Amino acid sequence: MVFLKGIVRLIDGLNDKIGSIIRWFTLIMVLLGAFNALARYATRYIGVSLSSNGYLDLQWYLFSLIFLLGAAHGLKHNHHVRVDVFYSRMDKVSQAWIDLIGSSLMLLPFSVLMLWVSWTPVIISWQIREVSPDPGGLPRYPIKSVILVSFLLLLLQGVSQIIKNIQFIRTHRQNRPVEDIS
Repeated sequence: MVFLKGIVRLIDGLNDKIGSIIRWFTLIMVLLGAFNALARYATRYIGVSLSSNGYLDLQWYLFSLIFLLGAAHGLKHNHHVRVDVFYSRMDKVSQAWIDLIGSSLMLLPFSVLMLWVSWTPVIISWQIREVSPDPGGLPRYPIKSVILVSFLLLLLQGVSQIIKNIQFIRTHRQNRPVEDIS
């Protein structure tokens, strides 16, 4: 049990740290987007282009990082969208069972499938040193690698969620006070 608690703390801590970094990416992305918009308008008046495709690519890359790396953080903090017509009316043990089954039968296999399917395109992108087709654009191969990282983080967070749900169900079944495993 101590070993499993350590795994949960490690995975949850990693995704919380990534979540903290993502907050800064969000601020930078918004500021960069505002700069890009203002630079386009300023170009009309001063006749010199202040914007570039590199800035636009960087804004797109930051959005990708926020979305991809934020998936596991969102799972940990239960921020993912649910269709919970029945779920919200269930008791905590039933919810834990649904989360356990859903994570085991859907989340983990989906994450593994996405790692498998994404591997080859990422490798090819690195082999050819893929870049943006736009003039002055940024390299694409580093951002494509984040796809693998994100699904690995999601897979790990799914394992953490499964461990926490099993512990919750076991503890409830034994009529003991619920022990916080996170």
